[in-house]
This record gives sequence, C-alpha cells and structure tokens, in this order.
Amino acid sequence: MKIASRRATVFILTISTLIVVLIYYGSSWSASVGDRAILEMGIRMTEPAVPLWRADRTNIEGGDTARVKASIISLVRNEELEGMLSSMRQLEAAWNSKFNYPWTFFNDVPFTEEFKRRTQAETNARCRYELVPREHWEVPDWIDHETMQESIKKMKSKSVKHGSQISYHQMCRWFSGFFYKHPALADMQYYWRVEPNVKFTCDIDYDVFRYMADYNKTYGFTINIYDDPNTLPSLWPETLSFLQEHPEHLHPGNSLQWLTDSSQRPDVNRIANGYSTCHFWSNFEIGKLDFWRSKAYEEYFQHLDRAGGFFYERWGDAPVHSVALGLFEANSKIHW
Repeated sequence: MKIASRRATVFILTISTLIVVLIYYGSSWSASVGDRAILEMGIRMTEPAVPLWRADRTNIEGGDTARVKASIISLVRNEELEGMLSSMRQLEAAWNSKFNYPWTFFNDVPFTEEFKRRTQAETNARCRYELVPREHWEVPDWIDHETMQESIKKMKSKSVKHGSQISYHQMCRWFSGFFYKHPALADMQYYWRVEPNVKFTCDIDYDVFRYMADYNKTYGFTINIYDDPNTLPSLWPETLSFLQEHPEHLHPGNSLQWLTDSSQRPDVNRIANGYSTCHFWSNFEIGKLDFWRSKAYEEYFQHLDRAGGFFYERWGDAPVHSVALGLFEANSKIHW
C-alpha cells in the first residue's frame, strides 16, 4: 500500500511539474512571437535617437523649457472604473508621475462621485470630468432609422463585431469628428488616448508630447493592423468621391500605396472596394489636435458623416483617422 501511495504521489508531482513547465514555456513562446517577428524585420524597440526632454530636464539642446499643452484623454463609462484605474496606475508608474500631464475623462452621462474620487486619487495631476454634448453623441437626424435597422441586420448576419451596438457606432463617430471640438480641449495642442484595461510594460523616461512638438510629429501609434472589410465597404469609394471634389487636400508625401495595397490580402482589398483596411489602432494614439481641426480633415469628416456610414455600416474611428492621415499628411510626420 505504501509503495502504491508513493507511486501515486510521484505520478501527481510529475504531471504537476509538466503542466507548470508547459504553461511557462507556452506563455513564454506566445509572448515572444511578436518579439521574434520584430527582430526578423530588423526593427529596434528603442526610444528616438535624438535629444529628448527628460523628467530631470537634462539632455535638451536649447529651446523653450515650457511644458507642452497636452492632456491624456479617455472616453469611459462609470461602470468601467476598475479598468480605468488599472490603466491609470500603469501609465502613472511608467510615465506620467514624472511629468504630471492632466487627465481628461469624457462620458455621455455625468460621472459619479465615486469615479471622480477614485481616479483623482491615482494621480497628482489634475483630472477633469467632461460631459459629451448631446448633439455630438445622438444619431443625427439625417440618418434613416429604418435603413439603419436593416443595415444592422445585415451586419449581424456577417458577424460584424459591435455592428448591432448603437452606442459603439456613436463612439466611433464621436472620436472621428467631435472629440477635438470639445471645449475642454480648446487650449490643448496634443492628446494621448488611453482606454480602460490597457497595459504599459515599459518605463518611458522622456516627455512624449514634447518629442512630438519638438520634431514636428502629427501622430504616434503602436499597432498597424487590418480591419474587417465588412465594416466599411463604402468608406474607400466615399473617400475617392471626396478626393475628386477636393484634390487640393492630397498631400504630396502621402501614404496612398499603404492604403491601397492589395498584395498581402487581395480578398480584403476587394471586399473593401480598393482599401487595404490597414489602419493605426486608435485605442492607443498620440496626436496633434490641429490636424483634426484642419480644413482638409473637417471637410472630409463632413463628407463621410453625410454619407451615413457611421450608422449604415460600422465605420470605425481608427480607419477614418488612418485614411485621413495617409492622404492629408506627410508620412514622415507619422511616428511609430
């Protein structure tokens, strides 16, 4: 009986050890896939090799020492408080505790006192709590609700993610054409968008906003991915229609080839009617507000808004931002 018991114990310990090893190496392998791909492409994950504005105000060659007018921003619900606190703790520890840029929170309903109290407790920086104007959030009156409901049914049949969530359509439209018009950002030059439950795994020791301003960068991103073409079949045709009306807005240093590439995923390009669907994932973006406030972008957004694709399809703010940047801005001003 004792021998059998010992054998059973050894067997259990052996199996447990194997499970731990598999979990460790399995997670290590999956976590390293992206790193290996980056190494194979010869991309170095380093900070910019230029003079930078450090937290201790060193390594700066001349120039004004004033801090950039910028804010961290988040569109967040009261019920997402715990996820927002997690994101704040990480970004504060990794970066903002060194620079104390303000946080600006937006919501389509008033924030609770608990939300305000607990978020402010996570930072020494100023927090502001702003209400999205109703006219910037509601479905506009030129949208035909019957057509919208029929479109939602079609999107559901094609398993379009968030296609049936009206609030998601509203969010995409707000980030596409209204967030930069909010009075809370009127005096700001740059913003850093942060979502609930995001992770920041690296310490950042320089002022990112100051880098964007000093080196004339318009937009910073971390991920460039393909979109579901079923969310935006008419986005590119509407974009071409706009360019036909306003050829003056096309920048000579544009990224048109990136936007129209069909060599990697020809089927995606076909369904999206000529658009590669490549886009910067705007859940993390650092941007210059003057670009969104520009005549070119405002006219482009108005054209898209009247076309109805934010509700008849599920145009996301990420592809809308990306297409605009790819057409109306020099690619040298887009930073990874």
